[in-house]
Amino acid sequence: MRPDLELVRAERMVSGGAALCRDAGGEVILVEGALPGETVAAAVDRSRRGVRRGHVVEVTDTVPERVAPPCPAVARGCGGCRWQHAGTDAQVRYKAGIVADALVRIGGFAPGSPTVEALAPLPALGARTTLRLAIETGRGGFRRHRSHGVVAVDACPVAHPLLDDLIASTDFGSAREATLRCGARTGERMVVAAPDAVDVVAPPDVVVVGDDEVDAGAAAWIHEEVAGRRWRISAASFFQARPDGAEALVDAVAAASLDVRTGSAALLDAYCGVGLFGGALAGVGRVVGVEANPAAAADAAVNLVAVDASVVCADVAAWAPTEVDLVVADPARSGLGRDAAGVVAGTGATVVVLVSCDAAACARDARLLADQGYTLESVTLVDLFPHTPHVEVVSRLVAWQR
Repeated sequence: MRPDLELVRAERMVSGGAALCRDAGGEVILVEGALPGETVAAAVDRSRRGVRRGHVVEVTDTVPERVAPPCPAVARGCGGCRWQHAGTDAQVRYKAGIVADALVRIGGFAPGSPTVEALAPLPALGARTTLRLAIETGRGGFRRHRSHGVVAVDACPVAHPLLDDLIASTDFGSAREATLRCGARTGERMVVAAPDAVDVVAPPDVVVVGDDEVDAGAAAWIHEEVAGRRWRISAASFFQARPDGAEALVDAVAAASLDVRTGSAALLDAYCGVGLFGGALAGVGRVVGVEANPAAAADAAVNLVAVDASVVCADVAAWAPTEVDLVVADPARSGLGRDAAGVVAGTGATVVVLVSCDAAACARDARLLADQGYTLESVTLVDLFPHTPHVEVVSRLVAWQR
């Protein structure tokens, strides 16, 4: 073994995607590319806040969970899908472990109270309907991990075929970045180029718009079909990156709120985006959607036109709560935070269903709500992003003081 390498044993995966490893003296090194149970020779890249970080150079003792990455771009340094070296079933177990650890270590909950349940994995390849590309000399690619460097690609195995075609067939001109979107069930496609789209050349069916036009209020959108409904999704609006994943989230939220949804139940859809949960959940009467993004709020007003719904364009944390029976909250990666958790509790809802896209934020928000009088009853992992360490978590909290 090279003298500059360290022989370490991987114990578990941690938030961010690295493996927590220990050297012979028991000191911790977070190592990219290692899997729990393996012994690896690692190069230490840097130290941050007293924790050393590195990457695998050689695996000396492997585990059955290690597989050959399905994408050749991994070997060229693409940082888009950093867990391709692990089998998909193992990835789900690792993510459940990361969430369980966060609930104990950050949220202060007792181990296994509750157990983190995981839904069956979604197909890992050919499903993503949103891609963010870095552009060099008109070609699309993905950033290297922890780098601004670009790995150019002609195809992406996790992308939906409608987007895979766009990567190869679009000349992105002088754009520096581009977001590609498609409606998998409508066939509609869009390219949003930054800073502008003045010389982007795409197939004729594609809606092409620049960030500058979006910022100026240009009307540009596609549609997707999820849960039996058609959804307008504007260029500046967030939507889940695969329709089967959106449906899996809807199903998980529906299961977590079944007992409180009646024909007259009032729902607060906090951070409602384009209105997915407010429009897809059956057995709800009045719906109040609160969304700070003006484009998404406008989409929600269109998408919920057939529902007894009102959409408020506002920051949830600054919104004056109204009384409801059920809250579904789907905040950004940073989570609710103290102020928005207070608003959620201020609704007097019997049940809060929290949708989190970060394990640490999930744990922090669950603790904030627990301190406001809610009991954490269930936690469900929905793996929307196979081959990456990203998580989606649906948590059910029930009021105990009301």
